[in-house]
Amino acid sequence: MRYALEITARECCFSGFLRLARYRLRHSLFAGGWSPIIERERIEYLNSAAGILYDAVRDQVVMVEQFRVGALECGRQAWTWEPVGGILNLGEDASEVVRREAMEEAGCEILDLEPIGVYHVSPGLSADRVRLFCGRVDAAAAAGGHGVSEEGEDTRVIVIDAEQAIRELYVGRIDTSVAIIATQWLAMNRGRLGVAWGH
Repeated sequence: MRYALEITARECCFSGFLRLARYRLRHSLFAGGWSPIIERERIEYLNSAAGILYDAVRDQVVMVEQFRVGALECGRQAWTWEPVGGILNLGEDASEVVRREAMEEAGCEILDLEPIGVYHVSPGLSADRVRLFCGRVDAAAAAGGHGVSEEGEDTRVIVIDAEQAIRELYVGRIDTSVAIIATQWLAMNRGRLGVAWGH
C-alpha cells in the first residue's frame, strides 16, 4: 500500500479559543488509486501535555477536579477528575509543561517524571495529541484550590488512594481519555514504581 495524501485547499473557518479549518483533500486507497476529493473540518493543533501525579510512599494519586464545557450536559459529571495538564505552546517542552501545571493546578513539585506515551485524542476531527507522563510527588503537599484565574481555571485538588483511583475506572468517576489511560498505566506499573519511588 502506498500511503499518500494530497491537500487541494485549506481555509480557516473560525479562530477563537479553538481554531477550526476546512480541508479539501484526497488520499490513496487500500485497493489502489485515489479517493474522490473529500471535505473535512478539523480542530487545529491543540497539542497538550498531562501527568498523573503519584506518591509511591503513600500509594496515593493526585488529580484535579475542574469544569469541562464538553461535558456540560452531564450535570455534576461536567466537573471531571483529571491528571494535571496544559496546552503546549510552540517550542515548549512537554515535560516542562507538566512540571509547571503540577505547581499551578495542584501545588505539587514533581520529583521524577516518567513518560507514558503520546496519543491522538480524536483523530477523526481534531489534530490534538496528548503527551502523557507520570510524575513522582509528595501527596502531602497537595491541597486546596488552584488554577490561573486569567485563563478561567478553577481546580480543586483530589488526593485518593491508588486502589480507589483504579476502582473509579469502573464506576465512571474517572471518565476522560487522559485520566483513563493514565490510571490504567499506573495500575500496570504501580508495583515497579513502588520499588523505584517508594522507601
